[in-house]
Amino acid sequence: MTLSNSLSDGKIWNPADHRDPDDETMRLECGVFGVHDVAEASAVAALGLHALQHRGQEACGIATFDGKRFYTERHVGKVGDAFTGEDLVDRLPGRSAIGHTRYSTAGGAGLRNIQPMFADLESGGVALAHNGNLTNFFTLRNRLVSDGAIFQSTSDSEVILHLLARSRKAKFVDRFIDAISQIEGGYALIALTNKKLIGVRDPLGIRPLVLGELAGKPVLASETCALDMIGARFIRDVQHGEMIIIDENGVESVRPFPALRARPCVFELVYFARPDSFVDGRSVYDVRKRMGARLAQDSAAPADVVVPVPDSGVPAAIGYAQESGLPFEMGIIRNHYIGRTFIQPTQGVRELGVRMKHSPNRAVLEGKRVVLIDDSIVRGTTSRKIVRMVREAGAKEVHLRSASPPIKWPDFYGIDMPERDKLLAATKSLEEMAKFLEVDTLGFLSVEGLYEALGVGPRDPANPQFTDHYFTGDYPTRLTDREAVEADAQGAGRQLSFLVSA
Repeated sequence: MTLSNSLSDGKIWNPADHRDPDDETMRLECGVFGVHDVAEASAVAALGLHALQHRGQEACGIATFDGKRFYTERHVGKVGDAFTGEDLVDRLPGRSAIGHTRYSTAGGAGLRNIQPMFADLESGGVALAHNGNLTNFFTLRNRLVSDGAIFQSTSDSEVILHLLARSRKAKFVDRFIDAISQIEGGYALIALTNKKLIGVRDPLGIRPLVLGELAGKPVLASETCALDMIGARFIRDVQHGEMIIIDENGVESVRPFPALRARPCVFELVYFARPDSFVDGRSVYDVRKRMGARLAQDSAAPADVVVPVPDSGVPAAIGYAQESGLPFEMGIIRNHYIGRTFIQPTQGVRELGVRMKHSPNRAVLEGKRVVLIDDSIVRGTTSRKIVRMVREAGAKEVHLRSASPPIKWPDFYGIDMPERDKLLAATKSLEEMAKFLEVDTLGFLSVEGLYEALGVGPRDPANPQFTDHYFTGDYPTRLTDREAVEADAQGAGRQLSFLVSA
């Protein structure tokens, strides 16, 4: 099979390979939110999206239904800039709404890729919001295009709408099940029709989705912090492989997939989820503190002070400080008002860019042996700049500690993690990494320590409790698109070898 497309030029799309090489911050694709039968639903959705802004800051959108027609607005930028003003409810009327915050992974940036996406189908209109990545996106897209489908975007979410449109099932719910039965990967989906609000979580529960209640009415969201924002009560996590159907009759649970053991993405707890959220029954803040405490046990350093790389390193640094008995200090101050679109026209200015986000607190750092705690290390370029900044502020020694295990493998489920040859831990030994990062010592939380911090005991290699391939190389699903590209590459290599030998 030839898996060719203009999006990837023969390679699986990975946005981390297409953005600023000096920016190694990992980003998740998006957050989703939905409410049914509530007053001023668009305003409620906007509030929910505010709480999910950390899951996607490039674009946002809301779709509503007022009993007669659908309304949609999609904008580049943040929620607070897009969905404000007293006329919001007039622009987006209705008692049901879904919303989306986006950071581009599959398909790249652009207005046409902003969600929710809307389509008029034979059975009526449907708006769709999607968190995650489909690992058979290009395979499905190529098949659909060859059958005559016309795509308006380069997002994997649009594939689902085409599958819905082509299903021959009579009822919409059955068509929805038919469509999602063909997709692979990690995802949480929310769909709004003229009668229903539907949420579904992938068979392994890789991407999160929760069910809440606002004044007796159901709410769906990526994280519990969105429920807190609107004053909703948390009911439960949507289970792996579960479909929630909400309509005038209430809430119905359907299990359209074969029973599998859950494997939620561990990076939700390590990095992506907000610290005040609960993910699959676990307090994110408490888990990150335990990760820091275990890191102190596994990788102690002779030091005077524990300093987090803010903001994501703060809970782990608190845990490390408490376990080690060292003082916790804010030796780095983060500037929360800098935008991601700041233009850095010259290399000299680019080198100073880290100081726009992080500033050293010389009063804490000068003359001290510093344990620097970060949530993870990806390429290492930003970490090295921060280490240099800390040294320039007068630190006598810098001991860098990562509150997650070494990242050695790329992700294909919605995290913009680079290819393996660009991952620091995949290409260098511990000693080589320490030299590259210019630190006195370097340490990582072990995979075993991570699982203990998660409260599940040792990792079961035969049946892992979490999706953790970035640390272990153990991918939880087929990587259909990648397999096809690799098969094509091998075939081209064999053909070239034959031609050379001939």
